[in-house]
Amino acid sequence: MKKIITSFLFLFFLYACNNTDQQTASNKPENDLDAASMFIRDALDGKFSSARELMVSDTTNEQRMSDTERNYEHMSEEERQGYRNANIQIHNTRNVNDSTRIVSYSNSYKNKIDSLKVVRLNGRWLVDLKFTFQDRLPNGQ
Repeated sequence: MKKIITSFLFLFFLYACNNTDQQTASNKPENDLDAASMFIRDALDGKFSSARELMVSDTTNEQRMSDTERNYEHMSEEERQGYRNANIQIHNTRNVNDSTRIVSYSNSYKNKIDSLKVVRLNGRWLVDLKFTFQDRLPNGQ
């Protein structure tokens, strides 16, 4: 009886590990549009730790993401729900070079067109927020 229970627990453990590996693999973007869409979806849903995994990791991007997260936390529940229910609309993409794309998008909640820079680093497509916020500063400062 102990062997049956041990075998069952071992098989359950193997299944759980394999299932986790498949979920992790499916959460990795395959291309620039996947990276942008996944990042935007995570941000709209308030899943900032997941969004950070799809972002270029540097102090400027981290600071901008922290600011965005703080703003999200101070929104009303109704506004957060509006973002969570929103659909992502990709308007166009522009190739800067073979490893950099600009993705213009909006969401169905606010319908404001914005842009993200997506770069390929070490074989992974990641969002670089410096581009997004740079255009909002006067005189490109």
